[in-house]
Amino acid sequence: MTANAGSRGFAHDVYDAVIVGGGHNGLVAAAYLARAGRSVLVLERLGHTGGAAVSTRPFAGVDARLSRYSYLVSLLPEKIVRDLGLRFRVRRRTVSSYTPFERGGRPGGLLVGGGEDRTRESFARLTGSDREYEAWRAFYATTGRVARRVFPTLTEPLPARAELRARIDDEQAWRMLFEEPLGRAVEERFADDLVRGVVLTDGLIGTFADAHDPSLAQNRCFLYHVIGGGTGDWDVPVGGMGALTDALAGAARAGGAEIATGHEALRIRTDGTSPAEVAFRTATGEGTVVGRTVLVNASPRALAELLGEAPDPAAAAPEGAQFKVNMLLRRLPRLRDASVDPREAFSGTFHIAEGYEQLHRAHAEAAAGELPSVPPSEIYCHSLTDPTVLGPELTARGCQTLTLFGLHTPARLFEKDNRQAREVLLTATLAQLDAHLDEPLTDCLAFDADGRPCIEAKTPLDLEQDLRLPGGHIFHRDLSWPYAEPGREPGRWGVETGHANVLLCGAGAVRGGGVSGIPGHNAAMALLGR
Repeated sequence: MTANAGSRGFAHDVYDAVIVGGGHNGLVAAAYLARAGRSVLVLERLGHTGGAAVSTRPFAGVDARLSRYSYLVSLLPEKIVRDLGLRFRVRRRTVSSYTPFERGGRPGGLLVGGGEDRTRESFARLTGSDREYEAWRAFYATTGRVARRVFPTLTEPLPARAELRARIDDEQAWRMLFEEPLGRAVEERFADDLVRGVVLTDGLIGTFADAHDPSLAQNRCFLYHVIGGGTGDWDVPVGGMGALTDALAGAARAGGAEIATGHEALRIRTDGTSPAEVAFRTATGEGTVVGRTVLVNASPRALAELLGEAPDPAAAAPEGAQFKVNMLLRRLPRLRDASVDPREAFSGTFHIAEGYEQLHRAHAEAAAGELPSVPPSEIYCHSLTDPTVLGPELTARGCQTLTLFGLHTPARLFEKDNRQAREVLLTATLAQLDAHLDEPLTDCLAFDADGRPCIEAKTPLDLEQDLRLPGGHIFHRDLSWPYAEPGREPGRWGVETGHANVLLCGAGAVRGGGVSGIPGHNAAMALLGR
């Protein structure tokens, strides 16, 4: 049953669980709880479910369903897909990454993928020997061992720090990833600036930090990016991200959960023991609903606001630091590096201006309050791996999608004039890409039904306005370590709050962030007493 804005009422006077927010984590929790026989109501502010994990047609009259916000899958455990019987698939990219460069006036590129021999040869062309490739293999063999030991713990009760350390059972790896700034490991193991930069980028996705940041925010981001699925592979969701959240909503409904779209939660009243009351607003008025437990699929800051409490200082002012650009092309652009097919280069992660020193300079400029003069970013083409996101006519014409994710662009840089800063940054970012192309990217853009180029850009402030991500932070706040930190009491599952019948099931929970469903799973397990 689905209840929408304007419905006459809900099926129950008191629900076992009221879930605030119909993003993917809230839907995971709803599906688990409903399948366990609990009465569940999901309140979603927007007119649809999915949150940031949606597929939309952003260009007027164009049959292209893009993963508009979240776009790749790594952290979603197969356990959740299996437990919930989801009809959802991902496809592995045959190329991990391509990083163009110019040395001695000659264009080239570092290709990671296409087989071990091709990757080794590409490293040798870049560096003149096998040394960097062997260092690369050794480094990622280490992270792979850590991934296989850490990833299964994300859907288990939260381990203590010492427990996780013992489980990893590799003191060198523990020190490298959990205790020392990531920059130290990168500089000790790799000599080439370009290789160093490619490694570092996984520590900077949605995270504004330098390689040597003493907070180790870059380490936490890097860890989550290399442990996903126990392999660190980033896969393409077939049908786009919306295919996942549509499947989750279907699983929740099939279990008996109600999903009320167009219902914005306003307040949560609870004494911690009696059923909690959730006040909401619709297009036609306000109302309340009662839940024995309330699960909040929103940021810690939003949770505090709903409860009328002061936010935790650590989560009071999160700040996003990414720049998202969606494009539809008439065809892929030609590359200056003629040794690689554009279909290979763009099918993996195409790194732009992400050398190690370039990343350092971009961070320093942004920290000083200026847009990076050489903006770092990375691109991939969803439609090369999954052409189903394009309509038959677009496919026949050879059209392709491009998704760009920019780094080191904190929300503060857009506060004075978001529109102007967005345009300046977009121009500078595309110029860095054009430097490695044999033709301007704008010559390849498709046009919508109104004759406008098919390109849209989103700053952190845009994401805050569109999705209510606090400060535009895609993880709701800086990522946490996947263990119970000394001196803090996160509870058995890392989703508990100061109120016994209120749980946090969004990306800001311990072990949250990314499209994983892990906080939703863990909140459901906490409620079910698993």
